[in-house]
Amino acid sequence: MRRAARRRGQGAGRMALHRLAQLAPLLLAITFLSFAMMRLAGSDAVLQRMDNTGAVLSQEVIDAARAELGLDRPFLEQYFRWLGGVLHGDMGTSYVSGRDVSATFAAKLPATLLLTAVSIGLTVAVSVPLGVLAAVCHGRPVDWLLRAASFAGGSMPNFFVALLLMYLFSIKLGWLPVIATGTDLQSVLLPALTLAIAMSARYLRQVRAAVLEELNKPYVAGAAARGVRFSVTLWGSVLRSALGAILTLLALSAGSLLGGTAIVESIFLWDGVGKLAVDAIQMRDYPVIQAYVMWMAVIYVGVNLVTDLLYPLLDPRIRLGGDRP
Repeated sequence: MRRAARRRGQGAGRMALHRLAQLAPLLLAITFLSFAMMRLAGSDAVLQRMDNTGAVLSQEVIDAARAELGLDRPFLEQYFRWLGGVLHGDMGTSYVSGRDVSATFAAKLPATLLLTAVSIGLTVAVSVPLGVLAAVCHGRPVDWLLRAASFAGGSMPNFFVALLLMYLFSIKLGWLPVIATGTDLQSVLLPALTLAIAMSARYLRQVRAAVLEELNKPYVAGAAARGVRFSVTLWGSVLRSALGAILTLLALSAGSLLGGTAIVESIFLWDGVGKLAVDAIQMRDYPVIQAYVMWMAVIYVGVNLVTDLLYPLLDPRIRLGGDRP
């Protein structure tokens, strides 16, 4: 038993090292492509700022401002200067605010973490019980009603759901603020509920399908024949076997939410990473955009790694790469 546990630990370590080794070239490729695409946009922070303010500047002033930001240098020189700074722990300075990019991200991150946690919590609380109920009541009116509700919820875009929730809970009932007034629980409820409605509608069907697949397996009928209560089989075996699919869905959601949900954060003025990225794109704030792209890549690789490592703990039938039974 100890030898098997040691083998599992070694397999997890090898997988973690393999994924981390893949991260470096992946980040290089992503940052280089994003850097190139931003330069192909045909504008920069100086010209964008001039357009937004309506000021008319001489070409000499524009050239001086671009030289100060390093935008007059060749593309590859700009990229490698930025990359060298990142390798030394310096993600640059914002072209717009003049603040350190790392400090800016650190200031916005708590809001994004709070929104992610509340959204996932609401999604799990809604989609898992209703998905299990739909599977258990397969083919009955309850199942059809839940599936219809999930299709309706999944077909509505986030901005439309946000406007409906604003109208109902803020304008009509007056329970919640229209826009976020801080990073408190009252302000996070509307954006989190907006995200949870769409995710719950999608995951309800996935949970239903995973549970139905398990319910049709022979061990469920065998347990019933031995007199085991259905509720014991459902919660002790069926749901545990379906956790792999549920975990994958939640991991993907966590990755996208941690990267910031730009539309929802912009609608509710939620001061998180997503809104920061939208503002940076509008102002051509290249250092902030590059930091955001790197953050997204790291988040997705990290979340997928943690998910792969958790699979064997949830389902002993799954073995990590390199393990042998």
